[in-house]
Amino acid sequence: MQVKLPFSEAVFPLVDIGVNFFDPAFAEDLDEVLLRAQLAGVTGMLLTGTDLAISESSLKLAKEHPNLLCSTAGIHPHQASEWTKNSADTLRGLLAEPACVAVGETGLDFNRNFSTPAQQQKAFEEQLGLAAETGKPLFIHERDAGVRMLEILRTWRDSISGAVVHCFTGEKSTLFGYLDLDLYIGITGWVCDERRGIHLWPLLPSIPQNRLMIETDSPWLLPRNLKPRPKKYRNEPAYLPWVLQQVADLYQLPVQRVAEFTSANAQQLFNLPAALLLPESQPEQK
Repeated sequence: MQVKLPFSEAVFPLVDIGVNFFDPAFAEDLDEVLLRAQLAGVTGMLLTGTDLAISESSLKLAKEHPNLLCSTAGIHPHQASEWTKNSADTLRGLLAEPACVAVGETGLDFNRNFSTPAQQQKAFEEQLGLAAETGKPLFIHERDAGVRMLEILRTWRDSISGAVVHCFTGEKSTLFGYLDLDLYIGITGWVCDERRGIHLWPLLPSIPQNRLMIETDSPWLLPRNLKPRPKKYRNEPAYLPWVLQQVADLYQLPVQRVAEFTSANAQQLFNLPAALLLPESQPEQK
């Protein structure tokens, strides 16, 4: 059941700010996934809401595990074409729940354009309005849209409490633009990929320690420094320590120190309950 960690023992606390448990990859063994995560030192996980149905399901699951899970509520740019006049009301109701800690996943993705840029920008602006109204931070997706994203965020920055640009894979100018706006940066297993993530290696130490978070974005982005690779090639929160190890190596810091400040940043932005940062009782390994 327990995975063999890249360091001698689990470090605490670890918060995975991005998991997608309603992907079919987790349909058969979610209880085991949650247990493995805790055994690996992951004390808190944020369930990503990418459309209305998943946002509702994520909140329900978070309320069933209040000492381990929280959720977000939003409509992903891929699904921006689904935005209707009723979407804001539905999201507003979810965001009223304490277990729902952020607006999103929302943003812009000009790489695939599953929804048109105009549809994406409308849905994003509407969700920025919800963040301003509720005071809850944003969980942002951006791919090949940094220039337009920064233009929009500069307009709204004084109205929102904060945001994390999750799964950052962009370039230096975009990164510094986000940091200039005092946004947080989420780093995934992309940074463990020597084929397409190497450009992040010199950039990572430029991110101030008080602006960095880590995540798996599971079931995707399995860290390539994970050996042996699981048979299913499915990523899960128990593999967050491999992201932690790579980040710690690039910062030239102990893994425990990186675990502490990335989790503290998550607690501050999302106002997480203290229980997610305190592994008071460890689950028994089966």
